[in-house]
Amino acid sequence: MNRKVLLFCLLALCSFPLCAQVQPTWESIEQRGYPQWFADAKLGIFIHWGVYSVPSYASEEGYAEWYYRGLTSDDAPRQEFQKRVFGENSTYQDLAPLWKAELWNPDEWAELFRKSGAKYVLLVSKHHDGFCLWDSKFASNWNSVQVGPKRDICAELTDAVRARGMKMGFYYSLPEWTNPLHRWYQDPDDEIAEYVDTHMIPQFKELVMKYKPSIIFSDGEWNNSAEQWHAAELISWYYNQVGDDAIVNDRWGSGANYGFRTPEYSAGITKTDRPWAECRGLGRSFGLNRNEPIENYLSSDELIRHFAMLVAAGGGMTLNVGPAADGKIPLLQQERLLDLGKWLEINGEAIYGTRPYKKFYEMKSVTVNRVDEAIDFDWVRNSPAPEISCDNFKANWKGMLNVDKTDTYVFDVEVDDNVKIVLDGKTLIDYNPKKADEIQSDAQEAKNYRSTSAKIKLKAGSHPIEISYEERDVNASVKLYWSTKTMKKQIVKCFTTGGLLPCQGLSAVYSCEVPNVCYTQTKDALYAIALEYPEDQLVLNIDKPAENMQVTMLGCNKVLPWKYKDGKLYIDTTPLKYSDLKSTAAWVFKLQ
Repeated sequence: MNRKVLLFCLLALCSFPLCAQVQPTWESIEQRGYPQWFADAKLGIFIHWGVYSVPSYASEEGYAEWYYRGLTSDDAPRQEFQKRVFGENSTYQDLAPLWKAELWNPDEWAELFRKSGAKYVLLVSKHHDGFCLWDSKFASNWNSVQVGPKRDICAELTDAVRARGMKMGFYYSLPEWTNPLHRWYQDPDDEIAEYVDTHMIPQFKELVMKYKPSIIFSDGEWNNSAEQWHAAELISWYYNQVGDDAIVNDRWGSGANYGFRTPEYSAGITKTDRPWAECRGLGRSFGLNRNEPIENYLSSDELIRHFAMLVAAGGGMTLNVGPAADGKIPLLQQERLLDLGKWLEINGEAIYGTRPYKKFYEMKSVTVNRVDEAIDFDWVRNSPAPEISCDNFKANWKGMLNVDKTDTYVFDVEVDDNVKIVLDGKTLIDYNPKKADEIQSDAQEAKNYRSTSAKIKLKAGSHPIEISYEERDVNASVKLYWSTKTMKKQIVKCFTTGGLLPCQGLSAVYSCEVPNVCYTQTKDALYAIALEYPEDQLVLNIDKPAENMQVTMLGCNKVLPWKYKDGKLYIDTTPLKYSDLKSTAAWVFKLQ
């Protein structure tokens, strides 16, 4: 072989990822590990934008991007909305030409994301409806180049994002509701092989080869195994094509235990064995939901504090925006992103590239008191009140149950996690259902509640009642029904609070523990992020520092006095004046 031929062969080998190849086994994939950039990035932007953005409609707690699923299931509100707004005989497919994206400017989006402080962007390239945001040959007349916007959204946004130094990634739904080879939730789960082999795998490879994304966020995996999705083969192939920067998430079917973790609408997790980033919207939905009330949205301060909590526990956040069908990101969402970015401009050194301290938080107890008309709650993955954490909270209701007629009553409770009901001083129900670990990605279809019932004879009149509920993680719901032989099953609403001036409903107390200080660290400094401004002093339960330690607040050059006593660090904050406070929502103290 002459030298020119040998050189050509060597160049050819280097042009393809044949050296240090990741093999299609979980052992090889796990040995590869994860790129450091993702653990350092902390903040990414998620974008749910598609045909579902035309109706932009769900229940107040629902996911708007699941609109098509509502049209084909028992979702009467969505079906009625479709008929009323788009016509009696209209279909989901009829909505695609209405998605015009007439005001969309990818550079405008990318600049907003850069100003938010995000280090990566995740675009939904294909959601469960199968509609692609690139010209996929596997989705003829069902993609954004041929229908609706008539633009390659994946390409245009990728160019704009990368031009600003951010990583680009894609969400990709493994199954589809509409594909004739396998209609998800309609055809048997185990009859998915032809769809996977002839549609999903080649389309996945088409997407990767065309754009070489740094992140793949797969989804919709929960009804099938990793083996059925050919997960190990796809992940290893993707890594070999894209290289060291590539990373995937953890949604690849049962049997897979790899990928960055993706808690969804949570109070965060505390597992630091691999990277993780909570995925969530600013409101309750990922796709824009015009039916969502303003109180569902995080305020800028709430967003900043929640983000700090996630980073302190070793994670990050993939924060979703839901653009309107015209391509504009709603102004409220833009405001939240810009406010987060302003905070990060001052405090970013306590976020980017940091690692967890040996303790994540200083905790405090929080309670919320109110009156609830009935026990009829499905919070999904949210909390009963902004002050209460999404996970690990308790609720207690007390009052009087008013019975009109002496009879035998059957009480039914549907609950996620634990509930106890005490009626007339006696325990009627004490239910602690055992359940498997809940799947983070199955928010809309999961039926995680369990049911139990009890029968009791009650005389007409008022009966003292107390209901206790404990939420652990992921979904949260509790509903109390009753019935008799002559009364159909219905939510109990015959409550009064009792006392001198009783009112309708039950006295409710919600309680939890939440952080009021978060810790992060680098090799040079420890950061204490105060989620409440310490008026006179900040007290930290940490190890004794060096005598020459200096304490400052980020955004201010004043050195603050401190003392250490009985295992606590006392930082004097009285030298700080109002003009020194450059941040809102959370204030970062640097210990160096």
